[in-house]
Amino acid sequence: MSKRGGFPGMGGFGGMNINNLMKEAKKMQADLEKTQTELAAKEFEASAGGGAVTVKVTGQKEIKELILQKDVVDPDDIEMLQDLIVTCINQAFKQVDDAQAASMGKYNIPGLM
Repeated sequence: MSKRGGFPGMGGFGGMNINNLMKEAKKMQADLEKTQTELAAKEFEASAGGGAVTVKVTGQKEIKELILQKDVVDPDDIEMLQDLIVTCINQAFKQVDDAQAASMGKYNIPGLM
């Protein structure tokens, strides 16, 4: 038998036995779930057109609030307003994506993301 327990010749996983490996995996899973929950509860805000359009979204990419300044509403130029709204929402979603990448990057699990 091996001095460390387990099967002879296995040598553990880099010096760790399977029980320690499972404990670490469970801890990592709990940390990952906590990070995901915290991120989902966060709100992100973006604006476009010098503040003419502002949007607030959650970490789950749900729109919570959309604010339009009165002077940006021009019935003769609906396309500009549509572009500002799309730009604003995309900026907010990019903030969510960046926050997810930053918070999940610390886990460095190949194939997860």
